[in-house]
Amino acid sequence: MEDYTQDGTVDLKGNPVRRSKMGGWRACSYFVAYEVFERMAYYGISSNLIIYLITMLHQGTVTSSNNVTNWVGTTWVLPVVGAYIADAHFGRYLTFVVSSIIYFIGMFLLTLSVSLPSLRPPTCNDPKLVNCEKASTFQLAFFYGALYIIAIGTGGTKPNISTMGADQFDDFNPKEKTLKLSFFNWWFFSIFIGTLFANSLLVYLQDNVGWTLGYALPTLGLAISIAVFLAGTPFYRHKVPAGSPFTKMAKVIVASVRKWNVPLPKDVKQLYELGLDEYSTKGKFMIDSTPTLKFLNKACVKTGNTSPWMLCSVTQVEETKQMLRMIPILTATLVPSTMITQVGTLFVKQGTTLDRRIGNFEVPPASLSGFVTISMLVCVVLYDQYFVPMVRRFTRNPRGVTLLQRMGIGIIIHIVIMLIASLTEKYRLQVAKDHGLVESGGHVPITIFILLPQYVLMGIADAFLEVGKIEFFYDQAPESMKSMGTSYSMTSLGLGSFLSSFLLSNVARLTENRDHRGWILNNLNASHLDYYYAFFTILNLLNFIFFLFVAKLYVYKAEVSNSMKILQDEL
Repeated sequence: MEDYTQDGTVDLKGNPVRRSKMGGWRACSYFVAYEVFERMAYYGISSNLIIYLITMLHQGTVTSSNNVTNWVGTTWVLPVVGAYIADAHFGRYLTFVVSSIIYFIGMFLLTLSVSLPSLRPPTCNDPKLVNCEKASTFQLAFFYGALYIIAIGTGGTKPNISTMGADQFDDFNPKEKTLKLSFFNWWFFSIFIGTLFANSLLVYLQDNVGWTLGYALPTLGLAISIAVFLAGTPFYRHKVPAGSPFTKMAKVIVASVRKWNVPLPKDVKQLYELGLDEYSTKGKFMIDSTPTLKFLNKACVKTGNTSPWMLCSVTQVEETKQMLRMIPILTATLVPSTMITQVGTLFVKQGTTLDRRIGNFEVPPASLSGFVTISMLVCVVLYDQYFVPMVRRFTRNPRGVTLLQRMGIGIIIHIVIMLIASLTEKYRLQVAKDHGLVESGGHVPITIFILLPQYVLMGIADAFLEVGKIEFFYDQAPESMKSMGTSYSMTSLGLGSFLSSFLLSNVARLTENRDHRGWILNNLNASHLDYYYAFFTILNLLNFIFFLFVAKLYVYKAEVSNSMKILQDEL
């Protein structure tokens, strides 16, 4: 019996899983291969989307940027729905498979949209877009319909694929727990392998060969990724759906409010809790009562009414506390998420104004995103192989540093990124002025590689913040709400994208009304993007102060197993 996992995982038929035959890195290799091809598909669309909107659909800077960030925001917010469906009803595997099919349909329709002349307006070479024919209502409806079908598909795949990957390791086995601590580092490594291909070859094909081939290849890549995932099915461990996390949390909150005036007992053992057998037979974990968010403990005070909306177990209350405690941390990640959206919008637009020639070769503006990928790949390897082993000798922490410390380093780097971006843009505008290019909006005689520092630093920031963020929300979520916890990480990216749209629209409107020379115009040479980036620098600094405050107050959840204690003792 020792070969069976102890974390409640089962196979597709519901039978207990043998550790030696299923799960581990053998199963994860299929998830990693899937993610390489899927990220190639997703970033093959999103990385260069702003260029398609400007050059083919003839949209302005603010409109195209906001359309990109609104779509990206939707793709990152919908995982909350996908996580709910997986945790409450169909499980992660089935939710993922159905969502993948929807995803592929959206990619296929999008490829048709960019391929058929009847689905886009005539070509126009006016750089100011004044005399260009706009896309018709039907053309826009078809294009955005395909994009948002993709968003629905990714809503079911994103929160479940990484969660399923982490589920392949048994928390109760110290050896597998060690492997799990590195999982998210290598998970992001696989993501950025696919992203690198998208930001280099696919972007080049879209700009220089054609949008049909540039979108058909990622569609093919997605089909391959789905096939790879299905091929690994016999090796996967599965978590049984544990019921709606929203309903569980709602019951706790409602019960607490309804028993507002009921006093808490001095002894927490008097609070209502299910028997240990109730949890062990269902592969769940009992959680002891904690003093944080003490008001919610009223939900498990016995009053004679046993309605689930009046009486909740201690474990159910603690699960709710865990999800609520993470919300301030999620809030502190919104501003950095807003910075990430600039890579696919304003950073790309900046690149179109610069000298992109290397001999006879012209660098596609969106391809610089590849340097985000490269720096991130290098940083993740250095972090996992050198930084963690070195630091944990001093901290006695198997992770090297805590998850919040890792995220904090990333937030600091975001401050530096926007400061450098502001100074770089200030220099670009000065050169444009010196060469009389302000009104014409012509190409500024500076190499596009002047933007390289902000791209490289963004990759380093991702290695700390984005990897740390998804591991934090997965690790700190209750065992029965792991998909929901993972979706927190994606929700922060989605809300950050919507925040980007809000800030860009309002800053453009307010500054243009004030001095008739707005900070963000279609002609960047006549804009003041340097002011906008300086504003972001200040915003990131204030956000870092807020992060320090909420991180100081945060209480990590107790481990469900003693694996971390064993690893600490070994150190």
